[in-house]
Amino acid sequence: MSRVTFFEVEILDPKTKKQLCFLDKVEPHATVGEIKCLFHKYYPQWYPARQSLRLDPKGKPLKDDEILQNLPVGTTATMYFKDLGPQLGWTMVFLAEYIGPLLIYLLFYFRVPYIYRNKYAFTSSPYPVVALACVCHSFHYGKRLIETIFVHRFSHGTMPLRTIVRNCMYYWGFAAWLAYYINHPLYTPPSYGDIQVNYALAVFVLCEVGNFSINLTLNNLRSEGSRSRKIPYPTKNPFTWLFFFVSCPNYTYEVGAWISFTVMTQCVPVALFTFIGFIQMTIWARGKHNTYTKEFKEYPHLRMSIIPFFL
Repeated sequence: MSRVTFFEVEILDPKTKKQLCFLDKVEPHATVGEIKCLFHKYYPQWYPARQSLRLDPKGKPLKDDEILQNLPVGTTATMYFKDLGPQLGWTMVFLAEYIGPLLIYLLFYFRVPYIYRNKYAFTSSPYPVVALACVCHSFHYGKRLIETIFVHRFSHGTMPLRTIVRNCMYYWGFAAWLAYYINHPLYTPPSYGDIQVNYALAVFVLCEVGNFSINLTLNNLRSEGSRSRKIPYPTKNPFTWLFFFVSCPNYTYEVGAWISFTVMTQCVPVALFTFIGFIQMTIWARGKHNTYTKEFKEYPHLRMSIIPFFL
């Protein structure tokens, strides 16, 4: 009968090196996540999602699924604790980010008092493109909310509250800025009139359907609570065929939707929001693409990150 060698885990404050907790007889197969739960029993205010454990004060945080005996430590492991601050689950994060733009835009569209001059309060624009832009903007964020509740799967991830505040300021602030100009009493329609608006609307609808199709495909790849990663492939749905060329077609369609919304409204704040969003989504897409290529040797070589054959 084999003898089990238990571990001792010492958790220190990274600045003062003061011992915060000493865990005796920890099983060798214990994960970092389980160690966080044990630490939580000593300090109830630091629930596992708030904790970051490292083997070096300035090292990388350990992942929750890493196993104790596989770490480069002896039978006595020293870990350093960092408080990540209050956390919120990803579902609440996205709900907070998306409800704001949806409601804020409507305030400007209906021209509630004190936004524009009082004589314009609760008036409506004579240009159909303004109402169309409101429908498209509301549809976009309404779709995001529905996807957050019914489509997206989250592996129990969280985000720091301070980051959520920053993200909400970004989404809510830009929504107010572009809504202010699109719904302004002095707003003028696009240069090429209905032709420009109608073509942009068609592209917008196609991109929104494409984005939703990709999100459904990605959702079907992962079971509830699973963190395992699989290679996404095109399905019979033509909107998923973009997987032949890019790793993150959901971002490709997202950028396409905002470009078409920019053309539809011919508004500078929308163009700036689209440009910044494209930069951020490119960073995310390249990160995911690199992860795929490192994790899967058989990953399709033709695929780029976000733009076919280019980027």
